[in-house]
Amino acid sequence: MPRLFGVTISDDKPVSIALTAVYGIGRASVSVILKEAKVDPSKRAGKLTPEELAAIREIMEKKYETEGDLRRKIMMNVRRLKNIGSWRGHRHTKGLPVRGQQTRTNSRTVRGNVRKTVGSGRKPTSSPT
Repeated sequence: MPRLFGVTISDDKPVSIALTAVYGIGRASVSVILKEAKVDPSKRAGKLTPEELAAIREIMEKKYETEGDLRRKIMMNVRRLKNIGSWRGHRHTKGLPVRGQQTRTNSRTVRGNVRKTVGSGRKPTSSPT
């Protein structure tokens, strides 16, 4: 199993899908990387030669910010928003949607799938009369 930036890439998937396991690399980035490295996108990741892996790794290091560096950069941006007391920083602190979405409904994923709906209040009868 090939490893890139500390991430194990699945052997049985095509390279164009397997490389998206690296944080910060999506489908569009993968197509650019593979075109520049002259690697067939349908080739399985386990069949890559060491030279092809080295070419892919070199292009990713030069052009893209990935894994730890990208996570650190995002974390620093959020911390900066919190420190300056911006609206977005307050929303991050409270764990609410940051980009203007409504919160009366439809914010379950940000709030941790909180379900506070209540039934009619009547208990069902224990046995039929």
